[in-house]
Amino acid sequence: MGRIFEVRKASMFARYDRMAKQFTRIGREIAIAVKKAGPDPDNNPMLRRVMQNAKGVNMPKDRVEAAIKNALGKDTSNYDEVLYEGYAPHGVALMVVTATDNTTRTVANVRSIFNKGGGSLGNSGSVAFLFKHLGVFKIKPEGVNQDDLELELIDFGLEELGEDSEGNVIVHCSFTEFGNMQKALEERGLEVVSSEVEWIPENTLTLSDTQVEDVEKLIAKLEEDDDVQRVFHSMA
Repeated sequence: MGRIFEVRKASMFARYDRMAKQFTRIGREIAIAVKKAGPDPDNNPMLRRVMQNAKGVNMPKDRVEAAIKNALGKDTSNYDEVLYEGYAPHGVALMVVTATDNTTRTVANVRSIFNKGGGSLGNSGSVAFLFKHLGVFKIKPEGVNQDDLELELIDFGLEELGEDSEGNVIVHCSFTEFGNMQKALEERGLEVVSSEVEWIPENTLTLSDTQVEDVEKLIAKLEEDDDVQRVFHSMA
């Protein structure tokens, strides 16, 4: 009985840590969005996206509103999105998205994690060419005719339309067309579960189980860093 309790407690703390990390990430994204285009989501596509994703991870509405208010304060930390590129072990390319108020601290931490994990931090542009920078929208499938939707969205930057393992409709568009696609989906009354800007690898590497473990350890260490928002990789 004691063993079961310990397992459940560990699982509960893991979920709490994951939720706390998600809330922190969204809070920083809100700060960046408000800084770029103001606190009105109707006139700020990035802020609408972040608020949508906050709802998807069950972030309380009052915390979202508080984050927007805090972003307007004079004493609030000024976060900027900074992208780092490099290689994990076994030639796997990594794109590390950070939100930081101290780039000196962040780059030192990221470089240290790469080095200790058997990887190497590169210069800007060193691996970005191996990825496509895309807007990715996840849509509830109810009432959606994919053939019709595909034709309707072509003029709004659609690159690919498909499904995920849960049956949700996935829409990919060029990063530069993100705002246009977001508006097109909203105008059609489609229920968007989440919308993200992602780095999708052009080609992927297939590794052995041991090699995968090496790469996953490095990615896990990066994701533990407070400044790291997301990590994208070229591993299959």
